[in-house]
Amino acid sequence: MTPLDGGILPSRQDGEGSVQVQLDSSVSIDTAKVFAVYGKGGIGKSTTSSNLSVAFSKLGKRVLQIGCDPKHDSTFTLTKQLLPTVIDVLDSVDFHTEELRAEDFVFEGYNGVMCVEAGGPPAGTGCGGYVVGQTVKLLKEHHLLEDTDVVIFDVLGDVVCGGFASPLQHAQRALIVAANDFDSIFAMNRIVAAITAKARNYEVRLGGVLANRSAATDEIDRFCEATGLQRLAHFPDLDVIRRSRLKKSTLFEMEPSPELEAVQQEYLRLAALLWNGTEPLEATPMKDRDLFDFLGYD
Repeated sequence: MTPLDGGILPSRQDGEGSVQVQLDSSVSIDTAKVFAVYGKGGIGKSTTSSNLSVAFSKLGKRVLQIGCDPKHDSTFTLTKQLLPTVIDVLDSVDFHTEELRAEDFVFEGYNGVMCVEAGGPPAGTGCGGYVVGQTVKLLKEHHLLEDTDVVIFDVLGDVVCGGFASPLQHAQRALIVAANDFDSIFAMNRIVAAITAKARNYEVRLGGVLANRSAATDEIDRFCEATGLQRLAHFPDLDVIRRSRLKKSTLFEMEPSPELEAVQQEYLRLAALLWNGTEPLEATPMKDRDLFDFLGYD
């Protein structure tokens, strides 16, 4: 059984004793800048990913956002709807990919951002890495990556198993969304460990931290200094961000205001920074107990 048959093969490539979905080199993304966005569940990865996608598009880039969560809501502020998933579409044709058209699983969102929802296998029946692999394979078969400048993977929660670490096999930079609190930073530390492990064998490198839903960034900055990370952007906890989700809109479509313009400019600044290239970071994650003591109060 192979990974693209839905199997999980034991591998020594990513660490002794690890079980990973191995990368099929024939489905690599080699024509675009690829970013994978991680972070604690509920921290705002989809909001961040969607607005970053729009920011790239505002810079004139051709953008593809791939949602990697079974609840398939990564792109709904871009498209104003819940899209059918790649897995659902494949299932509808009994996995005969030759029967699919590009418009069956790729949809245009706000300002031309192209949107795909990979979805996920039914609970307990398969691996998320298989889903990501099938999605990228379909995109290549339909030549949809050839006209793309930027690909953003919006990845489920803080799951760092072989399956949901699979976008790291395609990305050049991994970005971590975190709030200025214990749980977010604890999750970030685990994600750093996963990305560091993948970086031993793949092109992906840590790109930096995006502070989100936080008035201050002091704890994030302290953690970054201690581990070798870098904060690339700061998006405060503003009500307009909450309302944008309720209105199924990106921040670039909301009623203008000075505070909104500041957030929009931060996204545009971040997109330009990432497009121009960031230095790869070599961070050292903490042991759980050390991190607990580091973040604790006397």
